[in-house]
Amino acid sequence: MKRNFSGERARVLIVDGYNVINVRKPVRESRGLEDARRALTDRLHDYAGWSGQRIVLVYDAWLSDRMQRSVERRGPLEVVFTMKGETADCYIERLCDELAEDVALRRVELRVATSDSIEQTIAFGRGAVRLSSRELLMEMDMASAARGPSVRSAGPRGTTVAERLPAEIREKLERMRRGEN
Repeated sequence: MKRNFSGERARVLIVDGYNVINVRKPVRESRGLEDARRALTDRLHDYAGWSGQRIVLVYDAWLSDRMQRSVERRGPLEVVFTMKGETADCYIERLCDELAEDVALRRVELRVATSDSIEQTIAFGRGAVRLSSRELLMEMDMASAARGPSVRSAGPRGTTVAERLPAEIREKLERMRRGEN
C-alpha cells in the first residue's frame, strides 16, 4: 500500500458489519437484516468518501450456503461477504496480517472496528488501532454533525444542476451565456 498524494499515510478502517449492526438494539428490532445492512453500508460509504480513508466492511456468512466470498467495491468502500465456513473475524485477521508490514513501516494507519474483545486483542497485536462498534458509530455521528447539513437538504430538489442553483446564480449564468455583462 502506498502513501497518498499528499505524503500522508494511507488510512484503512476494517469494520465487523454485524457487530456494528447489533450494537443498536432499536435498529436491529425496527428493521430487517437487509435494511440494517443497507443502512450501515450507505453510512460507511458516505463516511469513507468524506473522511478520505479506505473502509472494508465485512459481513459474516459462515453459516450460509455461500460457496464463494463476494466483494463489492463502491469507491473507497469495499463490502465483503465471507463464504460458508469463514467467519468475519477470520477474514479481518487475515487482512490485518496482509497489512501488518505496511503498518509496521508506518505506510498505513490501520483501525479495526469491532466490539469482540478477542478480535480487538488480535488486531492490536498486528499493529491496528482498536475501535469499539459504539465508538465507530459515535465517530461517524460527530463527523456528520461537524460537516453540517448535507447538500441534499440545502433546498428544493431539482432534476438538473441548474434547477438546484439559487435563482440569482441561474440569472447570472444565463446573462453570461447570452454574452451580456
